[in-house]
Amino acid sequence: MIRGWHLAGSILTPQGFVQGRLHFSERIEAIEEAPVKGPYILPGFLDLHVHGGGGREVMEGQEGVEATLRFHLQHGTTGLLATTVTAPLADLERTLKGAQAAMEGPWGKALLGVHLEGPFISPNRLGAQPPFPLPPDREIASHLLSLAPVRVVTLAPELLGALELIRFLAEKGIRVQLGHTGARYEEALSALEAGAVGFTHLYNAMTGLHHRAPGVVGLALERGKWAEIIPDGLHVHPAAIRLALKTIPGLYFVSDAVAAAGMPEGTYPLGAHRMEKRKEGVWLGESLAGSTLTLDQALRNLVAFRVPLEEAAKRLSLYPARYLRLSDRGEIALGKRADLVVLDEALRVLEVYLEGEQLAWEGSTRN
Repeated sequence: MIRGWHLAGSILTPQGFVQGRLHFSERIEAIEEAPVKGPYILPGFLDLHVHGGGGREVMEGQEGVEATLRFHLQHGTTGLLATTVTAPLADLERTLKGAQAAMEGPWGKALLGVHLEGPFISPNRLGAQPPFPLPPDREIASHLLSLAPVRVVTLAPELLGALELIRFLAEKGIRVQLGHTGARYEEALSALEAGAVGFTHLYNAMTGLHHRAPGVVGLALERGKWAEIIPDGLHVHPAAIRLALKTIPGLYFVSDAVAAAGMPEGTYPLGAHRMEKRKEGVWLGESLAGSTLTLDQALRNLVAFRVPLEEAAKRLSLYPARYLRLSDRGEIALGKRADLVVLDEALRVLEVYLEGEQLAWEGSTRN
């Protein structure tokens, strides 16, 4: 790793893009406006829903988590939540213990914690999740929370005991999201009133919008404050993304990347499942099974979907930081962590900085 101290170009600040020089060590020290030319300098991306990448997945334990971190760092993601799938409890325990160990390892600065996607989800809305859902159980949840810093839990609010579990998790400061659910509008509304705050991969694996039965999607669009969407062009139509941007103030974007991300076509794991990567999609039979997305590609996609660059970048950095209540990152401002991604005119990654240190990988041409 090479420590960086100075960059020049088009810097995304809280006030918008400015041309100038950025001075930093571990933290941002100064932003000097100047008539200079150079690349885009953005806050590092934050991905709150990541299962894997580069052929590895977090369900493998510590090595899988660290490999996932390394892969996504190369694409400008300077912070992520290691995201589980439904699995036998022994497998979840191994994953969480591995995530805890990874937080203390060489890439721990980029690990924000864990997103438990399940096991408290609907058996009727598994999507590509392996078939190991459990009914909401406070004792099991408490045990899992004791193994690693869980920041987000996805659950199905219509399940017996879900509202009690939502209250328990919310009291602990954990962000509860509705997902993999067959809930009616009224059931989902009760979950928000109990303390749930977000929606997992909005539009996917949940009840859709109908004018007589608004479902979970209708609730999100009506009164949701926070939600995540996968902008890979396969999971959600660009028009549906633009609609959500108009109605959900805290909408942010995630990859939902799996082990197949960054890999050639072939067969890859998702917990107990084996999925097939075909072109840019990952499939379990004829159903989508996570994505091959990275957040630099998400940025390019969003711009192609007619989302302004500044807004797209903030919804990949500032918004997820605010959602997790991370006050030290997510924007380029004085005193914030110097987690940065440098992009060329085509929005391709040139350099990545993690707490002021430029990251380099074997075979990389970055200086």
